[in-house]
Amino acid sequence: MLAGEAVLAPVRSPSILGQAAASESQWRSLFFFNVYRLIVAVLLIASVGIFSDSVFGSRNAALFLYAAGLYALVSVGSFITIRARRPDFDLQLTFQVAADVLFITSLMYASGGVGSGLGLLLLAALAAAGMISRGHLTLAYASLATLGVLLGQTVEVAFARASVASYVQTGLLSVGYFATAWLARTLARYTVASELLAKQREVDLANLAQVNQLVIQDMQDGVLVVDERGEVWQINRRAVEILGPPPEGGKEMQLGNYAPALAERLRKWRDDTDESADPLRTVIAQKLMGARFVPVARNRRDGVVIFLEDLTRVQAQAQQMKLAAMGRLTANIAHEIRNPLSAINHATELLLEEPEIAQTQGRLLQIVHENAQRLDRMVQDVLKLSRRDRAHRETFLLSEFLNTFVGQFCQIEKIEPETIGLVVEKDRSIVFDRGHLNQVMWNLCRNALRYCQRKPGSIAIRTRGLPASAGLELSVKDDGAGVPEAIRPHLFEPFFTTAASGTGLGVVHCA
Repeated sequence: MLAGEAVLAPVRSPSILGQAAASESQWRSLFFFNVYRLIVAVLLIASVGIFSDSVFGSRNAALFLYAAGLYALVSVGSFITIRARRPDFDLQLTFQVAADVLFITSLMYASGGVGSGLGLLLLAALAAAGMISRGHLTLAYASLATLGVLLGQTVEVAFARASVASYVQTGLLSVGYFATAWLARTLARYTVASELLAKQREVDLANLAQVNQLVIQDMQDGVLVVDERGEVWQINRRAVEILGPPPEGGKEMQLGNYAPALAERLRKWRDDTDESADPLRTVIAQKLMGARFVPVARNRRDGVVIFLEDLTRVQAQAQQMKLAAMGRLTANIAHEIRNPLSAINHATELLLEEPEIAQTQGRLLQIVHENAQRLDRMVQDVLKLSRRDRAHRETFLLSEFLNTFVGQFCQIEKIEPETIGLVVEKDRSIVFDRGHLNQVMWNLCRNALRYCQRKPGSIAIRTRGLPASAGLELSVKDDGAGVPEAIRPHLFEPFFTTAASGTGLGVVHCA
């Protein structure tokens, strides 16, 4: 299951679910109960034709065949009413139980009474009726069956000269009817309670699964669930942002095809080898990420949950904390250094103005003066870094600002105007600190000029509109060799520089 929008959907109450499911289950059970009734009727008819000395129909074979035939016809007609769901369920079940009592007692009379053993068929009918009705009217059905067999036995005693002692066997059979009905009623209640509990647990599990899905999708870390074959079962939105969009076509997705580096790290982890702890860089998103593997079972070969952490976000947070602490420290130090440094610089300038000064002393004073100015620039950069949040916003047209900047930059740096190519794809007024933007452009363009080939168009300044946004993107590119891979993670660190005379604060001002 791939990443998707998780929505906590409302769930119907278990009582409503139970009623709807029980009703359909009861109708289906009633259908199969009627199939059983039809099979019994057909077998009774077949037994008379196959076995000539059968006890079935021994007293009145014609009555037995008529009763069994009508029993089969009523069963066939019941299929129509069950399919139509009319009349209601309780009425149809009561009618079928009454039909069972009527026809089975008739078959018992035609076969010699209670001694034929056909009365046992009512035990199965009562048990089935009790389970189908979920214990409803079960004892009433047992009473109906008892009245039927007692009435049939009374007819036998009155008209067939049966022994009065046979009432004992009939009474025992009636006790069996009530015992069967009570047992079926009890089991049906347990069944209903178990079904309601199961449905309540189903609702709870469904709600819990939806909550878990919402939590997983809203996590700051990426989450992937991978089975033992390397197939990705689930991936949240954050993992897609880190690794890139999954391949299209089919629901199955192999981790080896989606993220080969991560799959290789997983293989080493499963082999329990000393894999490197260096962060991974995604191919699509070009982001540093850390991977943590949590096995689902004790065996690492089984499923595993992979947690992905975007290290660029962690690095940005660490840098913000570092800059905040460094800003407070350096601001205090810079203020302490600035006064004696100004005194040194002023004294050096006064000594350089002396008319009778030796050449060697003048050279040494000049060195002191130049280094004092360099230290003063560093102090100024540090103070600007500590005051970087003090912005004076104003509205101005970006194209006019860039044209003025390019002219001033080429004039001060003494380069040909063709060295800088300015392309304004979309021009609009912006709200920005003009001085801050000017400093950013000077830092970037001076760095580009240092490493470019100084040919026409070596430095490219371009503005373009961002898709689905009201913002603008301003980029400065050069045709130099580029930043080496080894020092790219340190670009925005304060005081990091590769230039001998640099302070390392230029790019920090741009960050």
